[in-house]
Amino acid sequence: MPLALNNLKATGKGGLAFRMSLFILSSTACIFIAAFGYSYYYSRNQILADVEKNAEIVTIATVSKIEVVLNGVEKVPSYLARSLGSSKPALPELQKQIIDLLQTNPEIFGSAVAYEPYAFDRKALYSAPYICRGPYGGLVPSFLGNNEYQYFFLDWYQIPKELAKPVWSEPYFDEGAGNIMMSTYSVPFYNYKDGKQIFTGVVTADISLEWLMETIRKISSHQSSYSFLISRNGVFVSHPNKDYIMRESIFSIAEAKNDNGLREIGRDMIRGGKGFVTLKNHFAGQKSWMYYAPLPSLGWSIGVVFPEDRLFAGIGKLGAIIMLIGGAGFLALLVIIITISGTITKPLRVLAGKAGEIARGNLEVEVPTVRSHDEVAALSNSFNNMKDALKEYISNLAETTAAKERIESELKIAHTIQMSFLPKRFPPFPEKEEFEIFAALEPAKEVGGDLYDFFLIDEEHVFFSIGDVSGKGVPAALFMAVTKTLMKGICSQAVFPSMAMSNVNQELCKDNDSSMFVTVFCGILNFKTGELLFANAGHNLPVLISASGEISWLESPPGFLLGIVEDAEFETSRMIMTPGDTLFLYTDGVTEAMNLQQEFFSDPTLLETIARCPDQRTPEAIIDCVMKAVKAFTGEEPQSDDITMLALHYRVKGTGKGMH
Repeated sequence: MPLALNNLKATGKGGLAFRMSLFILSSTACIFIAAFGYSYYYSRNQILADVEKNAEIVTIATVSKIEVVLNGVEKVPSYLARSLGSSKPALPELQKQIIDLLQTNPEIFGSAVAYEPYAFDRKALYSAPYICRGPYGGLVPSFLGNNEYQYFFLDWYQIPKELAKPVWSEPYFDEGAGNIMMSTYSVPFYNYKDGKQIFTGVVTADISLEWLMETIRKISSHQSSYSFLISRNGVFVSHPNKDYIMRESIFSIAEAKNDNGLREIGRDMIRGGKGFVTLKNHFAGQKSWMYYAPLPSLGWSIGVVFPEDRLFAGIGKLGAIIMLIGGAGFLALLVIIITISGTITKPLRVLAGKAGEIARGNLEVEVPTVRSHDEVAALSNSFNNMKDALKEYISNLAETTAAKERIESELKIAHTIQMSFLPKRFPPFPEKEEFEIFAALEPAKEVGGDLYDFFLIDEEHVFFSIGDVSGKGVPAALFMAVTKTLMKGICSQAVFPSMAMSNVNQELCKDNDSSMFVTVFCGILNFKTGELLFANAGHNLPVLISASGEISWLESPPGFLLGIVEDAEFETSRMIMTPGDTLFLYTDGVTEAMNLQQEFFSDPTLLETIARCPDQRTPEAIIDCVMKAVKAFTGEEPQSDDITMLALHYRVKGTGKGMH
């Protein structure tokens, strides 16, 4: 046990041994609980089935016993009724027959022959001799019928008369004869006159219900169970609670407790049904089960009630014992699992500590050798190999990092040099009031292949251009530098942009083994007259923002790319710019900028963006507006291409000469 506690403390709540122990115990607990639950459920159902079967056997046996007695009682008045239907004895003879009936049938408490008014004696309204057992065992004769007891209006007389068949009465308490609970079996008898059946009277047999209630009480097979008897109207004839007998019915209790379930059970009982059902606390005092079956002769029903806690007391005790044994088993299993898992994971804890030393940079730490031939030994060997590999990796990483830093430094220098090639002072010609020009370039990498340029050719002409070299990075930057140098050198002497394009194309095609190319749009503006000569070498069409605010593409022949075909021909286009016109040039890094959904910024979006710009007369404002729109569109998507823009705004005409 101390070893197990030490292992548990060593591993901690997050340790492998702890988690292994927790997993095994949890799984075992789930299996145990499932098995225990199934066992409890099965045992409970089996007990209920056994109780139902036993209750059914005992109840049916009792019903059969009672039925034998009741059937015997029914035969006696039926025999006398048949006899009276064929003869009319004198009163002494009739009384003697009743006395013989009682003497030979001790289960009958009393008997009467009640005639219809004036049927026995034409002068007598009441003719009903009755003989019953006295308190001391003798037979006591009497006559029924007077102004206060008009028997021919009572149920025991009227019901068999109307139904024309024998019936048992509802139970009642007889205060006159024996002061006991009774039920009466009434059999109608008839005389025949001229072939017609004439109702003459009723023969009755009274039985005491004391023996019946005692028989019902003996049904209970368990000391905590009890039985009861209800009449065909649901009135309690027998019940352990004396206050219920003849005062309450199963329906009155259901109504008082608002128990629809009990009401349905009562309906099934008086209909002669049988079953095994649950009862709520307010009927039996606690949750119980009840078996009920009918008494066919009387039309009554017997119920046997079993309290649930006593039924399942054995299961509860057995469950407590099983839980106690299970708890002890869990404790023993916990100690065994922690001990075994701690022994297994001890080498892993040592390796974890050594790994922590390695993680802190101590690559000289000694990893212990594991002599077993299992996964732990393989892990130990892997740690030694990892340590050696880390030493080599760190050595190589230091060299690689130094080389990377050197390259990054060189790229920064290259970026600075590349940017120095481009005009970056704005406004570049503050003395020239006829036009205003502004440009911006944002490379996708440290260096890029986009270019722009502008310079004065003479006092009346300004040259401007924008280009996009194929590819990115250092090769594109070098090709861009060559292209810009050629453009400046050649275009400063050229009369027409197409001639300049042809000369630059021929120079770029020489020794171009890498097959790189560049798209270029260039123009020469006579800012005195507004005449604009321009040529296009496969570049995006510029946007013309007219003085009236109209925005459109500046149409021009597309031309061929520079650097591919040496004898390619280019065409110069001409237009007159109106004071207030603005020309917007850009590379495809603007229209092909993508967002996170891989959608392009597109040409239509560019036109819409320019149309929404608050200031369409200032080149810098236009470029800033478009740049912000592109950034907002791409969001967190990395920039994939260089973005370059150039805007030229023509202000006023002067006087001057065109170029020829």
